[in-house]
Amino acid sequence: MSGKEKKEKKIRRILMRVFLGIAVLIFTGAIVFLVTQISGKNSLYSHADSGEMMAKLSALAIELGGTVEEEEEDEDWQSGDIRYNGIHYRYNEDILTFLFLGIDKMSEVAPVEDAIDGGQSDAVFLLVLNPHSGEISVIGIPRDTMTDVEIYDEKGVYWGTEKAQLSIQHGYGDGAELSCERSVKAVSRLFYGLPIHGYCAVNMGAIPFINDAVGGIELSAVETMNYPEFKIKEGETIHLEGMEAYYYLRSRDTDSFNSAGRRLERQKQYLTAYASAAISAVKEDLTFPLTLYNTLSKYMVTDIGVDEISYLAGQAAGYHFSEESLRSLQGATVQGEIYEEFYPDEQALYELILEVFYEEVE
Repeated sequence: MSGKEKKEKKIRRILMRVFLGIAVLIFTGAIVFLVTQISGKNSLYSHADSGEMMAKLSALAIELGGTVEEEEEDEDWQSGDIRYNGIHYRYNEDILTFLFLGIDKMSEVAPVEDAIDGGQSDAVFLLVLNPHSGEISVIGIPRDTMTDVEIYDEKGVYWGTEKAQLSIQHGYGDGAELSCERSVKAVSRLFYGLPIHGYCAVNMGAIPFINDAVGGIELSAVETMNYPEFKIKEGETIHLEGMEAYYYLRSRDTDSFNSAGRRLERQKQYLTAYASAAISAVKEDLTFPLTLYNTLSKYMVTDIGVDEISYLAGQAAGYHFSEESLRSLQGATVQGEIYEEFYPDEQALYELILEVFYEEVE
C-alpha cells in the first residue's frame, strides 16, 4: 500500500470517528430532551386532582336544571358526567390550568416584614391548555371578586375565612411561595375545586421586560387615559415599549367607579396581542420560554420548573389562540362599604367551567 493510500485510509478513519461522535452527541441530546419532556409532563399532571370539582359540579347540576343520574340508554355514562341543557358533558382530564398573578410591587421579589404584607394581585388570570383541541384559553378574573379568603394576623396566625376581594389573598403570606399557594387555593375554591397545575406570580415591575422580550406590542387603546406619565386617546394606535406597557396595564383612576373592571379589559386586550407574539417567538426559537424565564426570575415566583417549561415549550407550536379564546368571569360590580365588590354570576360561572374544562360526549 502506497503512502498516499495509507494517508487517505487514516483520514477516512478520523472522519468516521468524528461522524460517530456527532451521532452519539445528537442521540444523547435527543434522549435527554425526551426524558426532560416526559419528566415535565408527569410532574405537571401530578399537581392536581379533579375529584373535588367534579363532585361539586355534579351536586350543583341538579340545582341548575341538569342531571347526574346514570341513564340506562346511555352506555357511555361515567361517574362525574353531567347532562346540562340536554348535552352530555365529561371533564377533560388532559387539560392543564395555570394561575397567573400580577402583583402590585415594582421591586424584585424579596422577604416581607410580616405575614400581611405580601402584596395584592391586581391582575388574576387562568391560562388553560387543551391538548385535544389545541386551544389556549385565558379567563380574566376581576381583582375585586368576592370569595372565601383565608385571613391571618401579622405573625401568620390563622384567623379563619371571610368573604373579601380575591386580590388581598396574596397579601396574607410571605410574598412568595406561601402567598401564591394561598391564592391558588382561593381561586380553586371559587371555581368549585378546579385543579390548578401551576402558578406564576410576577411583580408589576417586570412588565417592561416581558413586553420588550417580544419586541413590544401594538394595539388600539380601548379607553382614554390622561395621567402625568402616560396619555392616550381611545382608538389611538400605539406600539407599547418599556414603561408604556406598564402604564397601560397598571394605571387606573381609583375615584372612578369600576376602574378596575376597565383596567381588566385593557389587560385582556394586551394579553390577546401578547399571546400571539409569544407563540410566534416560540415557533422561531424553542428556547424563548427559558430565556424569558431567566430574564424574569428576580421578579417572579413560580412552581413551574425548567423541565415543565421544556415540555410546554415543545407543545407550544401545536396550540392556537384567538380573541374568542379570551373569556371573563361574568357578574356584577357594586359599591361596598369601602371598596368596590364584584359578585360572580353562579350560573354563568358554572356554564363557563363546562365550556372550557369539560367536553361534549358524542
